[in-house]
Amino acid sequence: DAGVQTVALALPPSQARYVSVAVEVHSAASCNGMVTISKSQRLMRGPTMPKPQWHPPWKLFRVISGHLGWVRCLAVEPGNQWFVTGSADRTIKIWDLASGKLKLSLTGHISTVRGVAVSTRSPYLFSCGEDKQVKCWDLEYNKVIRHYHGHLSAVYDIDLHPTIDVLVTCSRDASARVWDIRTKANVHTLTGHTNTVATVRCQAAEPQVITGSHDSTIRLWDLIAGKTRATLTNHKKSVRTVVLHPRQYTFASGSADNIKQWMFPDGNFIQNLSGHNAIINTLAVNSDGVLVSGADNGTIHMWDWRTGYNFQRIHAAVQPGSLDSESGIFSCVFDHSESRLITAEADKTIKVYKEDDTATEDSHPVNWKPEILKRKRF
Repeated sequence: DAGVQTVALALPPSQARYVSVAVEVHSAASCNGMVTISKSQRLMRGPTMPKPQWHPPWKLFRVISGHLGWVRCLAVEPGNQWFVTGSADRTIKIWDLASGKLKLSLTGHISTVRGVAVSTRSPYLFSCGEDKQVKCWDLEYNKVIRHYHGHLSAVYDIDLHPTIDVLVTCSRDASARVWDIRTKANVHTLTGHTNTVATVRCQAAEPQVITGSHDSTIRLWDLIAGKTRATLTNHKKSVRTVVLHPRQYTFASGSADNIKQWMFPDGNFIQNLSGHNAIINTLAVNSDGVLVSGADNGTIHMWDWRTGYNFQRIHAAVQPGSLDSESGIFSCVFDHSESRLITAEADKTIKVYKEDDTATEDSHPVNWKPEILKRKRF
C-alpha cells in the first residue's frame, strides 16, 4: 500500500488514479498463480484519488470598508506594498497592504469599474468599466494619460502581457481587443465568441491570450495572427473566470456547472473539481497548489490543485447593515508573498484572509478516504 501511495503521489492525477488498481492486479497475479483478474473486473473497481497535500486552513484577518458600492475587481502591485480595487461606486481606490488604510481614490469612470491591472514594467495602472472606457493612469501624477477607444459595450476584464507592451481587454460586445499601450493602437480584435467575453488572461508562452465567455466556451488565441488556436466547449454554462497556474503549464476555468483544469498548449482536459454548487465569479491559485474559488452566493472554497480535493469552505458574514442577499465574491487574488488572500465583495467590503499559523496536520487532518472516484470525465 505504501508503495502504491508513493507512486501515485509522484504522478499527475490523470495517471495516479489508475496506479493502485494496476499494482493490486499485478501483485495478486504474482502472489497466486491461480488468481486472474479480468479487464472488466479491473474497470469495475474504478480509479482512486491519491492522497492530497495538506494545506493549513485560512481565516479572516481583516475587513476593509470605504467603497460605496459593490467591489468588483482587485489587483496587487508588483512591489507588494499596496493593492487597488474598482467598484460600482465608479471609483478606483488604492489601499496600503500592510495596514489596510486608504492611500488614494481615483475618479474618472462614469459607470462601474470592472477591471484593474498594475503594470510591472512602468508606473501605470489600467482600468476598464461598464462605460466602455479603458484608461491608463500615470501613478506619478495620479492622472489619466491615455484612453483606448474601440469597444462597443461594457468592458468586463483587462490583463497586461507579462513581456511585451500590450494590453488585452474583453467586453460585452463579444470581442477581446489587443492594444499597443504606448500608441493606443487597436492591434487585433479577437472575434469568434458569440456572447459576452467575461474574462481574459495573458502569458508569455503560447497560447499568449486565453478568454472565457458567456457562450460557455474558452478560446486560446494566437496573439501574432490574432486568430483562435483552440476552442474548448466542455463547459455547459457561462465561463466567468480563468486562472493560470504560476508554475505549471496548466490553467483552470470556473463556471456554474463546475471548475475544470486544462493543460496548455492545446487545452487538453485534466479533471473536474465539483462541489462548489454556485455561480463561480473568480478563481485564484498560488504556487503552493491552493486553488480558491469565489461564488455569487458569498462562499469561498479552497482546493488542492493536484488532486482536486476541497479542503476548506468559508462563508464570511456580511458587513453589519448589509442585506444578507448582499453576499457575493466578485474577485479574489493572492498577494505576491502568497501569505494573504484578498477578496472583493458585494457587501461593499474588501476582506483579507491569512493562513492559520497555529494549525497542524494533527489538529486539522485531511478528511480523505481513497474512495472510488465518481467524476465525469469530460
